[in-house]
Amino acid sequence: MSPHPPALPEVVAPPPAGHEQSSRRAAVIMLLAVAVFSLMDAGLKELAGRYPPLQVATLRGASSLPFVLAWVAATSGLRPLLRVRWPLHLLRGAIGIGMMAAFAYALRTLPLTTAYSIFFIAPLLITALSVPLLGEKVGPRRWAAIATGLLGVLVLLRPTGDGLLSWAALAVVVAALGYAVSAITVRVLGRTDSTASMMVWLLVFMAIGGGVLAAPGWVLIRPVDLWVIAGVGLAGALGQYAITEAFRIGEASRIAPLEYTALVWGVLLDVALWGVLPDAVTWLGAAIIVASGLYLLRRERIRAEDGAA
Repeated sequence: MSPHPPALPEVVAPPPAGHEQSSRRAAVIMLLAVAVFSLMDAGLKELAGRYPPLQVATLRGASSLPFVLAWVAATSGLRPLLRVRWPLHLLRGAIGIGMMAAFAYALRTLPLTTAYSIFFIAPLLITALSVPLLGEKVGPRRWAAIATGLLGVLVLLRPTGDGLLSWAALAVVVAALGYAVSAITVRVLGRTDSTASMMVWLLVFMAIGGGVLAAPGWVLIRPVDLWVIAGVGLAGALGQYAITEAFRIGEASRIAPLEYTALVWGVLLDVALWGVLPDAVTWLGAAIIVASGLYLLRRERIRAEDGAA
């Protein structure tokens, strides 16, 4: 999934006590979130073929902002949006522009399935970066899972000098790295700032900052694309709400693996909209990365259970 997000929730809240019903509900909501985000990514791929990457990043932020602001105003109100840690929000905004532009650049040439497969390295990068940035400890088994996932990325990168394809794949790696750093900042911001503020200000900075950077090469928007832009905005807002709600009521270690169902949507959309099927190398690289991610999630769960005990 694309960097909004592809792949981890903005804020992971502890699930309420009690529970099979909540777990099933969280799983259903998570599956819906993945489906909605996949539809949004299909819209971004359509836009990426006609507009510059920075402009696509701007449209992504600007199109979702009205929906998110309406939701925040109706629930928590707008006043909490001003009591935030501005330096970290500015950092997230800059990272958000860069990672969305990189992802849009990649979608110009890569099928959704390939882009998703590479982007699934993000959870592994978050674990790796948590060591130098947050001082967390990562054991040898989790380091082995990270190394295996990077091997899967090398398979997908196909370092054979294929030019545009290789650069597009590297752009997804850059987007995944940016997403991982952004997720680390969320862990820090989550101690003081609200979920609403993190969602709103990221979109604001993407819309305004991205617009300033995209202005010199701005391409006039075709009227026929307005419905695509509106769909991207609505899907992005609904997906963000759904994934936040899923992690609020569900157990992260149980519902996080459901994000890998994006591969199914990627294949279906690639075939239905662009007539493209993943080749054997794509499946191999995706299998390596997904297996590494699932193993890492299992180790995280065992670690959490041992800590609780």
